[in-house]
Amino acid sequence: MGDWDLTSVGLVLIGSSITAAGTIIAALLLGVAVTMAPFLLLMTAVLIVMSVILILYKAPRSQPPI
Repeated sequence: MGDWDLTSVGLVLIGSSITAAGTIIAALLLGVAVTMAPFLLLMTAVLIVMSVILILYKAPRSQPPI
């Protein structure tokens, strides 16, 4: 089993956040009353932004060609 670095954690976090947001939006489109939907969608947006920052911060940078 491989080691988990911050890039892997960020990728899992962004994938699960997008899935959760899609599920909430689908439930709202189907007419299900989700009482905390605005808060949950705001939190998924915050998690997506945090994970993008985490991925960009910890992604290995390539060296410029010589």
